[in-house]
Amino acid sequence: MKLVTIFGGTGFVGRYVARRMAKEGWRVRCACRRPNDSPFVRTYGVVGQVEPVFCNIRDDDSVRDVTRGADAVVNCVGLLAEAGPQTFEALQQAGAARIARIAAEEGVSELVQISAIGAREDAPSDYARTKAMGEAAVREAFPRAVILRPSIVFGHEDEFFNRFGGMARMSPILPLVGAGTKFQPVYVDDVAAAIQMGVEGKAAPGIYELGGPDVSTFREWMVELLAIVKRRALIVNTPMPVAKLLGRAFDVVRSATGGLVRGPLTLDQVRNLSQDNIVQDGAKGFADLGIIPTSTEAVLPDYLWRFRPSGQYADANESAENLQSGAGGVKGGANRSGFS
Repeated sequence: MKLVTIFGGTGFVGRYVARRMAKEGWRVRCACRRPNDSPFVRTYGVVGQVEPVFCNIRDDDSVRDVTRGADAVVNCVGLLAEAGPQTFEALQQAGAARIARIAAEEGVSELVQISAIGAREDAPSDYARTKAMGEAAVREAFPRAVILRPSIVFGHEDEFFNRFGGMARMSPILPLVGAGTKFQPVYVDDVAAAIQMGVEGKAAPGIYELGGPDVSTFREWMVELLAIVKRRALIVNTPMPVAKLLGRAFDVVRSATGGLVRGPLTLDQVRNLSQDNIVQDGAKGFADLGIIPTSTEAVLPDYLWRFRPSGQYADANESAENLQSGAGGVKGGANRSGFS
């Protein structure tokens, strides 16, 4: 039975990869910082097939311990915001370099690195810049690596649509930064399918940009979300200069409190939101992997229903109201026609 080590294997994307590989009969090591908090991954396979194991990717020995004996390695580790020693540079750049170097030293056959659309060394955000530098380090240490750059990833546990669904439930106003920025959300299991192909050696080495079938602006995605959750909210765009001031202020508060108090966004996130997050023309993608991406409309209602005023009963209540309206219309129409 082959073995795959998934760094970040208990996270949003990693758990979908772990489930897929277990179904294919692989042994799975889910390398993470808190394995005792992630027993759920064990249920993805038979007893002992999927195991959460401790790993600190800032330490060579720790990475080597969980890489030794693996046939394939997947690096799903990434940050949305820095916290203490967990910095973009430490995890997305140096961490990625360490994993690739040790994977090569340990004779691992396949390596899949998860990056992000917009990764480039001259990017305005540290997030995208360190993603690009991590890619370069991976290619240098492990030239045959498969590097995947997904757009915003959506799914039941996502931190994008769920976040704004929660905001719509609590407030009549949805403040956005970069309302005109374009996104191409990609379904988490489609990303996992692409990773599986890399693990199994079915994807040619190189960089793939992964985006869903639909491209819309941030504002347009929020309009779609509000329609799904059946709520009304005023969508307000925060001008970039104002957003940068707010991000900088929240960063100061976070730093002054040692990370105990965090704002809703950081300056680096504001800079990242100023750039479109879509697949570039000519980039390799799902089509080159033989994968047909899933649309948002096929998935979002399955988990955003909980943000509706009546939750899972919203559709039933709406159907009942339509039936009552229809019955009233028939009766009124009959009376106007002279029937009683």
